[in-house]
Amino acid sequence: MAGVSLKCGDCGALLKSVQEAQDHADLTSHSNFSESTEAVLNLVCTTCCKPCRSKTETDLHTKRTGHTEFVDKTAEVTKPISLEVPKVAAMDIDEPAAADVSTTSQPEEMVAPEVDKKVLEELEAMGFPTARATRALHYSGNASLEAAVNWVVEHENDPDIDEMPMVPVNSKVEAPKPSLTPEEMKQKAQELRERARKKKEEEEKKTEREKEKERIRIGKELLEAKRIEEENERKRLMALRKAEKEEERRAREKIRQKLEEDKAERRRKLGLAPEDPATVKPFCTRGGGEK
Repeated sequence: MAGVSLKCGDCGALLKSVQEAQDHADLTSHSNFSESTEAVLNLVCTTCCKPCRSKTETDLHTKRTGHTEFVDKTAEVTKPISLEVPKVAAMDIDEPAAADVSTTSQPEEMVAPEVDKKVLEELEAMGFPTARATRALHYSGNASLEAAVNWVVEHENDPDIDEMPMVPVNSKVEAPKPSLTPEEMKQKAQELRERARKKKEEEEKKTEREKEKERIRIGKELLEAKRIEEENERKRLMALRKAEKEEERRAREKIRQKLEEDKAERRRKLGLAPEDPATVKPFCTRGGGEK
């Protein structure tokens, strides 16, 4: 029986054509392929007509959409596989040998791929890191937001999903066929937007809590500063009153000394003996208090 598929000896994947095998090799670096009589499955969803190529894919489709009925149409589309290598464009064949030598002898310059800036900004607004969004746009053919979201959904567990892709200068990537229906992609995009919205709300709430904590801290610092200022003012007033009392005491002492001197001068002029200090009455203030 003629072969109806090509089987990857490294991972067991079944491929419909030589072109699919070449694409698989470019993506995975697998190189061990052989002709197989095992047909590639074509399980079609009876609800939305989406074709699935494996039981795993039907399970994933059921999980996403709730559709459970599938029709096996593998026999209708199975045909002997052509092992003819796709023809290369004439311009590629006619390239000078010198150019081939120069390009293979020197490593190609690698750069980040060019992607749709507007769609990239939309993906970033949905919460995707720049590297993941760029990778999704690049490997989905830079086709649309839905295609990029579809790629993220299918590859979110890839270990290198957040690494910036690097491609040779002037390289181009063709848009692959989407494995999700437009309805599924729209639903998944809505889910991702909702997830991004909730994440943004959580970040805003967290920021607001931090601001509230900062306001409380500043309020406490202001109250403490006010208390310290009032305490310093109280101490300043006490020191001022003490200084005023001391100045008043010195003034009274000067007045007392002046009165004593005047009294002694009058006694001297009258020819009286100086007054005995023991008989001198204490000097009294205006309020009658003893000095």
